[in-house]
Amino acid sequence: MSFYAATDHAILEELGRRLRRHRLDRNLSQRDVAERAGVDRTTVVALELHGRASLMTLVQVLRVLGALDELETFLPALGPSPLELARRAGRVRQRASRPRGPREDDGTEGA
Repeated sequence: MSFYAATDHAILEELGRRLRRHRLDRNLSQRDVAERAGVDRTTVVALELHGRASLMTLVQVLRVLGALDELETFLPALGPSPLELARRAGRVRQRASRPRGPREDDGTEGA
């Protein structure tokens, strides 16, 4: 599935289908997953059908399914590039900077 070409709803439904496949591969019922995750069965149903759930619920269900390691693939931790490390001289970034561009008040370049 090309996620970039899909709508948000289609992506959530695909996520739900994949979670359902994980659950069935482990021979677990929706009730089993719900009880082990500490959520209501209807929450698991909504997650599988529509991909609707809080991040907490997603983590709880992934834990029950033994699939927490999938989060590393989904959104791996990224370290700074070697050039960025050299530029910062080893300092860890604390905040985002504003985009540089023309200032609205006087039309000059911002710093």
